[in-house]
Amino acid sequence: MKVILEHIQPDENSSFKVFHIKDVPISELNWQYHYHSEIEIVCVLHGKGTRHVGYHKSHFEDGALALIGSNIPHSGFGLNATDPHEEIVILFKEEILSLPEGEVDTGSIKKLLEISRYGVLFSSKVKNRLIPKLEEIAKAEGYKRYLLLLEILFDLSKTEDFELMNTEVMPYTIVSRNRTRLEAVFTYVENGYQNEIDIMQAADLANLTKPAFCNFFKKATSLTFVEFVNRYRIDKACILLSQEKSIAESCYATGFNNITYFNKIFKKYTNTTPGQFIKNL
Repeated sequence: MKVILEHIQPDENSSFKVFHIKDVPISELNWQYHYHSEIEIVCVLHGKGTRHVGYHKSHFEDGALALIGSNIPHSGFGLNATDPHEEIVILFKEEILSLPEGEVDTGSIKKLLEISRYGVLFSSKVKNRLIPKLEEIAKAEGYKRYLLLLEILFDLSKTEDFELMNTEVMPYTIVSRNRTRLEAVFTYVENGYQNEIDIMQAADLANLTKPAFCNFFKKATSLTFVEFVNRYRIDKACILLSQEKSIAESCYATGFNNITYFNKIFKKYTNTTPGQFIKNL
């Protein structure tokens, strides 16, 4: 799993970038862990997958709408997704907005951009309300698309129907300075989560002693290594359950060797039992 700095080029004749990903198989897309200086609005119109923004990691089932601040490390929302997957992404720099001082309306947008550093997750109700404007901006050209961006931000700034994904800001420097180590550890977990994961092997890959590795990993991700592995496995288990695999199959296929323990960890990270998760589907 790579950890990269992305350089975003605005669309032609525009000051910002808009992606509309549609009718493309998930297998052909890249959802690597990355960061960029642009602020990002990402809307998964429908589908399921994993959100990984800063220290936050969770599974979603019915699309998602989020605002991600500048230089916040995150994965694409198509991570662990299943087909069909459709999303619209807007990437822009704050300086293009030209928000005047003292205006009440622009002040609310500035406040929204400030809290974007924590990652802002909006409700399904807000997402569904904004989908028509997001689809419109994906097709718009010229000054109209800029006005639509302001309208979308203004709409988001006026709602209280959201939650912050992190309680503290993840400094991107933690990721950028330790990119090689994190890539090695992430890839080890990604390739071996179905089997036994050895923390000593992870420490060796990071070229650190076990105590130093535990301290480094906790500082870089705000999770212990065991918590990270368990969260990763539960994300994969959610996908398997969504694909109509049984609880036992999902348990053993994701590296757990005890169904009771699997149920306990599943509820810890999803606030529901595997059985209830299946019913909710």
